[in-house]
Amino acid sequence: MKTKKSVIAVFDIGKTNKKLLVFDQQYKVVLEESTRLEETADDDGFPCEDLGSLTAWMLAQYEKLKTDATLLVKAVNFSTYGASLVHLDEEGKRIGHLYNYLKPYPEGLMRELMATQSGAASFAVATSSPVMGHLNAGLQLYWIKKEKPELFHRIAATLHFPQYLSHLITGKKMAEMTNVGCHSALWDFRRMDYHSWLQEEGLRSRLSSVVTGDTVTAVKGGEEGRPIMAGSGLHDSSAAVIPYLTCFREPFIILSTGTWTISLNPFNKELPDAADLEKGCLSYLTYRGQPVKTTMLFAGNDHDQQVKRIAAHFNVHTDHFKSLSYQASLMERMAKFEKEMIGSDGRATLHSATTPSMFHTRNLSLFDTPELAYHRLIADIVGQQYLSTAMVLKNSSVQDIYVDGGFCNNKVYMQQLVNVFADKNVYAANMIQGTALGAALALHAQWNDHPIPDDLMALRRWKPERILEP
Repeated sequence: MKTKKSVIAVFDIGKTNKKLLVFDQQYKVVLEESTRLEETADDDGFPCEDLGSLTAWMLAQYEKLKTDATLLVKAVNFSTYGASLVHLDEEGKRIGHLYNYLKPYPEGLMRELMATQSGAASFAVATSSPVMGHLNAGLQLYWIKKEKPELFHRIAATLHFPQYLSHLITGKKMAEMTNVGCHSALWDFRRMDYHSWLQEEGLRSRLSSVVTGDTVTAVKGGEEGRPIMAGSGLHDSSAAVIPYLTCFREPFIILSTGTWTISLNPFNKELPDAADLEKGCLSYLTYRGQPVKTTMLFAGNDHDQQVKRIAAHFNVHTDHFKSLSYQASLMERMAKFEKEMIGSDGRATLHSATTPSMFHTRNLSLFDTPELAYHRLIADIVGQQYLSTAMVLKNSSVQDIYVDGGFCNNKVYMQQLVNVFADKNVYAANMIQGTALGAALALHAQWNDHPIPDDLMALRRWKPERILEP
């Protein structure tokens, strides 16, 4: 009888793509399944995750994998997008909805809470997180208490999204470091505990005890009576840091790109001040509970919206921009008529994490080609990115910047980025399914007796064309 290959399964749940990645003991992907699920609507009619369809898909994949003729499942873990909560009643039944973090937050309710906390600036400093409405998981729970009291009184336990998926396998209720530490407004980074405002508002009793991200629960279902080690689940951006911490010893920052571009400096534990917080700087926690100075920028979303605008104006498909190469001549043309285009010196500004780039105010009729317009869009985004990333570089000796996610394959973006960071070593990281890989590596000691391989990622260093002012 052929020996089965020992593996770990990771359910990596993004806003759009839901994936199952299965890694062998050398962390090579041996199986991948993915699906896209239609959103449903919450009780206010706002789009939200269809948890029923998602959990049915996940549990079916898990059961199928356990009976695979060639694979021996030794562990399972979970990673999901953040700022998302699932609520359980006294019987452990899911109630309410996984409310969308893009859902508008009532201004009056925000003012009411901030008045009790000495103002938004003070609250942000106290929780090391900008005040961002539903993007703060703690404010979601406060919103339910005030706006949906009947639902709130039925809630016995509130779990972060990854911990809910883990709960479906383990039956355990827990919170986890990377989730309480990602702009949740739940955590006191000075005391390293839940913040006192939660007790004041009667929210603390709904929240679980916090564990590190390498916590496992032995669950039944393995072959020959052997248990499967189930992880507690991780926040996706935080999981993506783990392979870098595993592979590199010299200080670095990671620029994780997607809908959000997130700059993480694991070697800067400095807590942000009020001015930094206002511009999208905050603290994350690693899966082992160490503070990470971080900035967020809604740049991927900005990019996608403005690409649609450019494509419509020039009557081209949005795919036209995916394979564009960087053209220095277009950058030189822009420099010559910058003042004419926007009536200023063109310098980027950064007011908050969600501030769109200057491009959304630009008159597209001033561009004679879609390529020129696109280079200008990227220049505006990179200008903001420079300001955002500079906040986590401050007071640190980092020389290496690793870019992962969608933008690392964008030649126009990468060249402009390295031009403005000409004094740093900028690399595009080619890593297979980095978020899922991080979730797998977090449990390495609990399931894998092989050493971690040295070839987890490939790097391409980008050289600056010339030094440009941001």
